[in-house]
Amino acid sequence: MQKKILWIGLTLVLKSSLQLNAQYAKTDSTYKRCFVGTSLFVLLGNFDTKNPPNFVQLDLGYRITGKDVIRVSPKTWRYAWPNGIHPFLNDAYYKPEEKFPGYVREFGITFSYQRFIWKGLFAQLDVMPTWQIFVNDNAKKIDDGFQIFNSYRVGYHIKLFKDKFFFQPSICVTHRAFHTELPDGFKQLDDKWSKFIFPEPGLNVGFNF
Repeated sequence: MQKKILWIGLTLVLKSSLQLNAQYAKTDSTYKRCFVGTSLFVLLGNFDTKNPPNFVQLDLGYRITGKDVIRVSPKTWRYAWPNGIHPFLNDAYYKPEEKFPGYVREFGITFSYQRFIWKGLFAQLDVMPTWQIFVNDNAKKIDDGFQIFNSYRVGYHIKLFKDKFFFQPSICVTHRAFHTELPDGFKQLDDKWSKFIFPEPGLNVGFNF
């Protein structure tokens, strides 16, 4: 299922690449400064039957200038395999022996800064503190935790329907910069994997107002 989602995302990126538009001019004061959005890529992941993330994300953004954008994104999701396993490129994902003895539910807020470099091409830094709840196979909470999860991203901004909507395909490196110690059974599996993952695709969509 995860690989199907990746192919859908790549198809959308290739199709939309024929409709690229320049980003807002630095001196243009007529563009809409505010927007709301979400991650289409991760929402599609909710259809995964083996490791459904039950993912919810809401992006609230503001364009300081035509080239500088800030965004706040409250979100929540769950996962049952270590974050260090690449879901598309590593066959260890979904293997029973790599599965946590339960799952992790996270609640976080991402703080993002986006800088446009050339036309619609942008670089973006995401910093996300999250609260973690560890649940065992009997659906009982066993511990709490805290994590700082960063993303270092490049992508392209595509205007749609006379700039009422936008689409932002991207690719990033994810980095688990800090986390408290995981409970027994979770820690041993998590310690086997890197704190970085690359490449991870993104497909953000939004509405300007």
